[in-house]
Amino acid sequence: MKSPYINKTEDEWLSVTENLIKTHLLKETEIVEVILESWKWIFKSKIGDFNIGKQIFPTPQIISFFLHELIALNLEGRHPRTWHKGVAKNEKDIVHSKNNDFSIEIKASSDKKQVFGNRSYAQEASDKAQKVKSGYYLTVNFEKFTDNPKPEITIIRFGYLEHTDWVGQTSQTGQQARLTPKAYKHKLKILYENTKVNLKKLK
Repeated sequence: MKSPYINKTEDEWLSVTENLIKTHLLKETEIVEVILESWKWIFKSKIGDFNIGKQIFPTPQIISFFLHELIALNLEGRHPRTWHKGVAKNEKDIVHSKNNDFSIEIKASSDKKQVFGNRSYAQEASDKAQKVKSGYYLTVNFEKFTDNPKPEITIIRFGYLEHTDWVGQTSQTGQQARLTPKAYKHKLKILYENTKVNLKKLK
């Protein structure tokens, strides 16, 4: 799929993003529902006789892994003929069975506002064996156990990103990429924001 933002000015990007979200097969309400439900599943889970959130307090990296898995599996369970969890290296996290243009990459983070990717996200895929970096993205921000004994989802965004929206660390040892401010402003729409959490943080 060629860039939907090609020959568009920055002032037009938000309108393009809105149209991309409208044409996607998943509705905004279902996306939010799936994520919040998947989040609840994490805290209903047990390992042996021990509960997550009671005796077991996973790191943000592990929580992020759980979210990636459960969101994809949740959608697969709801629409088994349409969506499935990505398995191959060149597949997105959530794969549309008939049209890969609708497939979705998930990014989750315990940062208050930002999400991050591997430095490779700032580079265009060089062959078919690599995952295409451009496309639909679902981003989720959540609280850490150290910030809240009962952490919550804080922000859910959905939109369309390209490799040019990522900025890789310049250090030779740096393996992280961050999104540009323009990407947050024009290419990711906030579908859900936990105002209760935000108000709590202001106190």
